[in-house]
Amino acid sequence: MKTAPDSAVRGKGRFAFTLVELLVVIAIMAILAALLLPAISQSKVRAQTIACLDNVKQLQLGFHLYTGENNDFLPPNNFVYDNSVGQPFPGNVGPSWCTNVAPFDPNPASIQNGLLFQYNNSVAIYHCPADRSTILTSGGVALSQMRLRSYNMSQSVNGLNYLGSAAQFFPHYSKFTDIKTPSPTGLIVFIDEHEDTILDDQFGIPVNVDADAKEYGNWWDMPANRHGQGCNFSFADGHTQHWRWKVPKVVNVPRVNEQPVGDDEWDDYNRMQSGFLQSFD
Repeated sequence: MKTAPDSAVRGKGRFAFTLVELLVVIAIMAILAALLLPAISQSKVRAQTIACLDNVKQLQLGFHLYTGENNDFLPPNNFVYDNSVGQPFPGNVGPSWCTNVAPFDPNPASIQNGLLFQYNNSVAIYHCPADRSTILTSGGVALSQMRLRSYNMSQSVNGLNYLGSAAQFFPHYSKFTDIKTPSPTGLIVFIDEHEDTILDDQFGIPVNVDADAKEYGNWWDMPANRHGQGCNFSFADGHTQHWRWKVPKVVNVPRVNEQPVGDDEWDDYNRMQSGFLQSFD
């Protein structure tokens, strides 16, 4: 009976790892994972930011198409919801660019029946991919269904048109040619709004400290804190921007209540105001 050469017998274990070698390999893999995971996470954030910017760009395109077909008039923006009674305020039921009550309405018809939907028949562009908030019951219980909408339109853009002294701190633009201060390059139209303040179709902020000092210095609505502590916007001329906040945007009051501006976030607040402000001279 022939026996295998000693070299072959010795070669049977040549691919086996010692315990020390296995531990070294595991340690190297752990180091690589620690190095790669932040990069993967950052790539995901960047991808979501780009997708969100594309969404507001598409909404802004619909905005311009509507204006071009309606003698320079901006899309109506007059759906204002009274959360305390669970229905729109009288006279504010539309038509509007959208009538979706973001936290509570799972029905896409409230988007599909909006005046901008005809220009881009996609419900998906109304939702930010980084927004993980879900539909709430009327009692505030979170359900599993994702919300349909993350974006709001500036109240200044053909929203509520107040008369008398109130008009001093509620800028209003009915036609594109009304947009002068700021210019179309500086006037915010669509806003990625914070999931804890979004409700009806308007985003408002007081802009004139001289008109009503009580209102000035409060967040009526809060911009989003997604995309690496930031928010995405579209502007009346059609371009989009991503703004990073100096201070995280955290909502600590019940929905639709005013929240005072923190001592360290005035720069963010004033920056937001710059996208709404008109001349009061």
